[in-house]
Amino acid sequence: MSHGERPAKSHDVTAGSELAVTATLATSRRVARRFGRAAAGYDDAATVQRQICEHLWRLAQDHPPPPGAIVDAGCGTGHWLPTLSAGFGERLLVAADLAPPMLAQLRHRQPGQPCVAADVHALPLATGSAAGIWSSLCLQWCRAESVLTEFARVLESDGMLWLSTLGPQTFAELREAFADIDDASHVLDFVGVDQLEATAVRGGFEILAHDRHRHVACAPDLASLLRAIKAVGAQDVGDNRRRSLLGRKAWRTVEHRYEAFRRADGLVEVGYDALYLILRKRP
Repeated sequence: MSHGERPAKSHDVTAGSELAVTATLATSRRVARRFGRAAAGYDDAATVQRQICEHLWRLAQDHPPPPGAIVDAGCGTGHWLPTLSAGFGERLLVAADLAPPMLAQLRHRQPGQPCVAADVHALPLATGSAAGIWSSLCLQWCRAESVLTEFARVLESDGMLWLSTLGPQTFAELREAFADIDDASHVLDFVGVDQLEATAVRGGFEILAHDRHRHVACAPDLASLLRAIKAVGAQDVGDNRRRSLLGRKAWRTVEHRYEAFRRADGLVEVGYDALYLILRKRP
């Protein structure tokens, strides 16, 4: 410490930590409400989400877990649980999701499936209790470093994490169309590949495989495309979101710009920049 530098007070760090926790809790509550509202129609709308699960599953085939329980963290309606059960054999599967309405859909369709309403930042599971964690399209709504550290805590030594999330080119078309329309955020900022991988390594994982793939959602027009995004709960853009409707003139400007993304088949599209990581907890 240089001469004259003020010593750090112990409560400075505590205050910062409390603020971070408070912000995380507020975000988690917002995410839970949003996905809860989408629960009833989620499976009908989640075409891209299923494609991303399928791609992650193909990668996971080459990296099975050791014997033990598997957690589906951010399970939604539990669509992928039967695949995990069939692919990895008879073992305990535990489903966890932040939104109780999602779990209500799961319980209705898969009676008897163990599930728990839980925030992935703090799973109610014992340390080292899981052989594998499946987490598809959950991390982008969370504090990545905190969640990956929590996943490492729950996994046993050499346990597997099969992870998909969204990268920085997600919704690039929307970002371009809404640019400079106002001061609000219209698209969430997603973590970059290098940052994600570095965070995973710091969290106690080794990277066994990684991939990146662009998936697209299509609709007849921009309004329909935005409704489809809302139908899967994926419309969150953070705290700087617009809290009222765009004016008619601004909306027409955005619609006009979006015509640049109309395809030969007459549909407009938006891209999902899917990032895939196969990780193993280091001993």
